Parts: sequence; structure tokens; C-alpha cells
Amino acid sequence: MKNVVIGFLGSAKDSMGRGKKRWQLWRPSVACVMQPELPVDRFVLLHEQRDSRLANNVGTDISEVSANTEVQLHQVSLPDPWDFAQVYAVLLDFAEHYPFNPEEERYFLHITTGTHVTQICWFLLCEANYIPAALMQTAPDREGRNPAGTCQLIDLDLSKYDALSSRFRRQHLEGADFLKSGIDTCNGQFNAMIQQIERVAIRSSAPILITGPTGAGKSQLAKRIFQLKQRRGSVRGDFVAINCATLRGDSAMSALFGHQRGAFTGAQQARKGLLTRADKGLLFLDEIGELGLDEQAMLLHAIEEKSFYPVGADHPVQSDFQLIAGTNRDLQLEVEAGRFREDLLARINLWSYELPGLRHRREDIAPNLDYELQQATQLLGYKVGFNRTAREHYLQFAQHGDALWLGNFRDLNASVQRMATLAEGGRINEDIVAEEKQRLQRGWRRQPAEDLPALDEVLDAEQLASIDLFDEYQLRKVIAVCRDSASQSEAGRRLFNRSRERKSSSNDAHRLRQYLARFGLVFDDLKK
Repeated sequence: MKNVVIGFLGSAKDSMGRGKKRWQLWRPSVACVMQPELPVDRFVLLHEQRDSRLANNVGTDISEVSANTEVQLHQVSLPDPWDFAQVYAVLLDFAEHYPFNPEEERYFLHITTGTHVTQICWFLLCEANYIPAALMQTAPDREGRNPAGTCQLIDLDLSKYDALSSRFRRQHLEGADFLKSGIDTCNGQFNAMIQQIERVAIRSSAPILITGPTGAGKSQLAKRIFQLKQRRGSVRGDFVAINCATLRGDSAMSALFGHQRGAFTGAQQARKGLLTRADKGLLFLDEIGELGLDEQAMLLHAIEEKSFYPVGADHPVQSDFQLIAGTNRDLQLEVEAGRFREDLLARINLWSYELPGLRHRREDIAPNLDYELQQATQLLGYKVGFNRTAREHYLQFAQHGDALWLGNFRDLNASVQRMATLAEGGRINEDIVAEEKQRLQRGWRRQPAEDLPALDEVLDAEQLASIDLFDEYQLRKVIAVCRDSASQSEAGRRLFNRSRERKSSSNDAHRLRQYLARFGLVFDDLKK
């Protein structure tokens, strides 16, 4: 592969020395082609018009030092080389129009020359993958006798630093920050809950119940709790996780508790169950409400006695594990319906935490978006980000009351992965955001019809007998939105999101209050 150096002419340092004396001095651009371990096939030298003569002289000297180096002079216009916006725009224009060919050429961006503003802009463009290059830094040697000086390469290929950066993050994230994956969340209730979970995780080995809608992050939090306990030395075993919705029939008992050889048809070998594998560690049972009643009974015994009988076994197996259970169901309602054991719920409900969905944490969308961009960067191996306008458009959409986020953080993760994949040079623009907004909205519209609340929960028999069918359906939807909103103002914004633009007053909360008053209802009562 050919080696290509791109750099800015150093109007002061590159002009040092006259006549033969110049060969005894360190000149940064010329020094680039004097590195024996880095033969340069092409040098792209940017310069301003006023420095054209110097650029030609330096180009001639580069050719004299390295006859195999092709010098390409590239003139740019920088009326104010200390104006950040101006310099960045000029260098971005260069980067977008230069015919990079990474399949056949290696690129090195020389950042020693130019103003500090130029050097910073070079770095930003390289980090954002507009310029697929390693950074190159030259310097004079300490004695000042060698005109070649020294050369250092800085490769911004993030994949090479994954292990180092992961270690750094693990060492510096502590407690609640660790449980939040280092995401600087803003929601006060969520932050307070995580802080308490941190204290419980460190001090207690009792079961923990994590509830919340699908995609709210129950599995991620359970894994983080395990890692925190592991770092503090309170668990020595493994993290064992299973979605109970995948366990059906006779195989459920075998998967959880194991079986002896010959215990049933097809049991040709003995099998250790998940509870055995979790000994001295942590067992995460996601969607625990999907377990059958028989499995629930055995699980309760295993939690209390630290022992259980594998299928077909005559002797118990010991296993000392901590349990974290997850569910998107209301287990108290499941108990009332006879589908969940009351004694098991009482045992796993000592510490219970409800994770709110993404639409109830709209102030946390921005930091979680940044986190997802970091994940995409690690996955793709190059920097991924928005331009400023595109980020503003995406956040305005994501934080609006119309954004349903039915899949919660899974929706956000998938959204960022799609945009990052489509982004040329890792830069997400307005067109990509517009397409992604439409894709999300189409997906949300295809979701099954929502289960609206019954009116007999809030209206008396006389009201129910007199309400029109039209008002009935409308009121049920309004109640559902109210219960799903953090405040009356938020509910009003969601309900009047279109007509607001045609009203002289935008007091949505007042309009909602008036509507509910027609039926003798109050927002706070609906929330209860």
C-alpha cells in the first residue's frame, strides 16, 4: 500500500534557514519524508496563497530529499486562521472532496504545523472519520543535530483500545454510576432508585424484584448488579440468566433444576440445571411470571432451603445463589388470578423496584442517545455522531409526547444502530434522521390496539348509563393518556399536540382540566 501524508505548510518553521544552512535545521514538513521507517509516496501540502512561494520551495526540497515522493500543493483560503468555524469549514471541504482510497493507500495526517486551531480541526475531522488517517506528529530531537527529528504516530482506530478503555471505565465508574453504565441520567426518581439499589446490592443477598415494561433495561440492570457485587467480592460464582417465557412443559423443570439420567424419555445423560450453575453466583429469572405453579413451588423451596431435587433424583443438590427476578406483569394481579404463588411473591418482593419506560424519562433520552452512539462507535470501529442540526431534530422528535417508544430502550438502540450504519463517514445528517423518524412512527402504528381502561373504574352507574358511545371511547383514551403521563401538562401536550398550533392560548393543562370536569373527573384522582 502507498503511504500518503497530508499536512499544512508551516509558514514559520518550514521557512527556517537559507541556502545550504537549511539542510542542517529541522523543518517539520521536510522531516516527514526523512523518516527511514516511513517511506512517503505522496505528500499533500496545504497552503495559503500568500505562502505559495514558500510552498514551492518546500515541495522542491521534499522531492530532493525523497525522490520517490510525489508532492501535491493544495491552495486554500483562510482570511483568519484563528477563526474556528472558518478553518473547520475549509478543512471539511478539503476532506469531503479529496479522493481517499483506503483500500490501496494508508493516510497520515501531519498535525505539527499550522495554528492551534488548525491542529484541533485536523484532530476532529480525523476522529469523526472524515479523514481515514492516523495522526502524525514530528518534533526536533533534543540535541537539535538531526534535521529528521523524531516522528510519532497516533492511531485513532478505537477497536485497538477497547481493552484499555474498558479497563479504564471499570476502574473509574463506581456505585450508582456503574449501575447506570456511566450514563449521566437526569430523572430524579430514577437516580434515587439506582442509588438505593447500589446500597442493597452491596449489603444484601436477599432476592430483588425488578418490574417494568419490556425493553426498560431489566436485564442490563441485573447484569450490572452482578458485576458490582463481583467487584466487591460478595459473589464468586457466575451470572446465570434465563427468560422464563422460553421454558415450557416438562423441559422447564429440567432446565431450572436439572435431571438424572433416565428420569424421563430422552434423558440419556444427567444434566445440571440453571440453579446449580448459579451456585455462589447470581441467578436472573426474567419474566418470572411465566413460570408454572409447580416450578414456582420448587423455586420457593430452593430459595429458602438452598437445596432442591433435580428431576428423578433421590437426593437434594445444594446451591447457594442470589436471585434477581424480572417481570413486566403485575404479580399481585397474577396472585389474585391464581397464576402466581402468593408465598413466592412475598419471598422475592423484599426489595422491589419498578423501572420506568423511556417515555416516562424523556429528560434522559439525550444522555442515553450519547451512550448508544458510544456503543455504535465500538461496534463499527470508527467514530459515529450527529451533525448539530440533525441531533436537534432527532431529540426534538424523541422527547415529544407523540414519540411512543413502545420498545423503550430497545427501540432507541435499534434506531441508533440503523442511523449509524447508514451514516457516511460516521456522520448522521438530517436526511437520515428524517427517514428514521418515519420508520419509528410506522412501527409504532403497527402495534396491536391498546388495552384502554374500563369506565366503571372512574364513573358511577348513573354516569355509565347516560354516556354516549362516542364519548365513551374518547374518554377511555384520555384516561389512558393521563395515567401514562407524569403530569397534567404533559398529558395536555400529548392530547392537543395538533390543535395547539391553531389556538390563541396554548394552556393544554387547562383544556384537559375542562374536559375532565365534564365528567366530574380530576387528573390526580385518575393517576391514583
